[in-house]
Amino acid sequence: MKKTSPIGVFDSGFGGLTILNEIRKVLPEYDYLYLGDNARAPYGSRSFEVVYEFTLQAVEYLFSQGVELVILACNTASAKALKTIQQKILPFKYPDKRVIGVIRPSTEDINLFTRTNKVGILGTEGTVKSQSYVLEVHKFHPEVEVFQQACPLWVPLIEDGEFDSEEGEAIIRKDVRRLLSQSPEIDTVILACTHYPIIRHLIEKYIPVGIQLVAQGEIIAEKLKNYLERHPEIEEKLSVHGTLKVLTTEDEVVFDEKTELIFGKNYHSETIHLI
Repeated sequence: MKKTSPIGVFDSGFGGLTILNEIRKVLPEYDYLYLGDNARAPYGSRSFEVVYEFTLQAVEYLFSQGVELVILACNTASAKALKTIQQKILPFKYPDKRVIGVIRPSTEDINLFTRTNKVGILGTEGTVKSQSYVLEVHKFHPEVEVFQQACPLWVPLIEDGEFDSEEGEAIIRKDVRRLLSQSPEIDTVILACTHYPIIRHLIEKYIPVGIQLVAQGEIIAEKLKNYLERHPEIEEKLSVHGTLKVLTTEDEVVFDEKTELIFGKNYHSETIHLI
C-alpha cells in the first residue's frame, strides 16, 4: 500500500502545537497536517452542541485532505465531541478512519505520578464541566481523588498574548491558588489544556515545591507511538517525509508568530474556512 496520509492534528487554536511539538520529537519521520480553529477560539465556554459541530467540521476537512488519523489535541473537543464522532460518525461515514483524543492517554498512567492519590486538574470551563477527567481517572484508578479548577480566562489570555501582563498573571495566580485550596494533599497537577504549557513558567511560580506539574505533550507522544505499533493497519497508510503543513481559520501572519514561539522556527501557515 502506498503511504499517502499525513497525521492530522486539530486544536481550537494554537495550543495544540505544544502537543504536536512533542509528537514530532518522538515520531519525526511522519508527515503532519495541523489545523487551528483560531477564528472561533476559545471553545472552553461553548456548549456541547457547538463544540461538536465545530470539531466535526474540522475533522471532516482533514479527512478531505487525505488524513486517515486525526488527533484532537484539544481537551474541550476531546471531552465534548470525541465520543459522538467515534460512535455515530466514523462507523457509518468513515469506517476506515480514526479519531483519537488526549484525555484518556493523559489519565491512564496518572497513578505513576501521584503518591498521595490526590490529583488536581487545571482546565477550561468546558473540560471541567464535562467531568471527563474525573470519569477517566476513576475508570483506571478509582483510588485517586480528583480536584478541578476551571480557568475560563487562560486561553483568551494566551491567544491574545496578554498572559505576561500584571492582570494576566493575577488571574493565573488566583486560579492556581483556588485549585490548591481544595486539598493540602494534592501532589500532582495536570495541565488539562494544550494551551497551558505556554504559560508553564507562570503557573510554576504558584505551585509549591513537591507538587508535580504534568503537561500532556510527552505523554501523548509516547501513547501515539504505542498506538501506531498496535494498529499497523493505520500506520501503513501514513506518509513518511518528515513534513509539516499548518492551517488556521484566522490570520496566517499572526499564527506564524505562534509556530515560531513553540517550534523555534516559523512555519508559514495557510488560512482556510470551515464554513
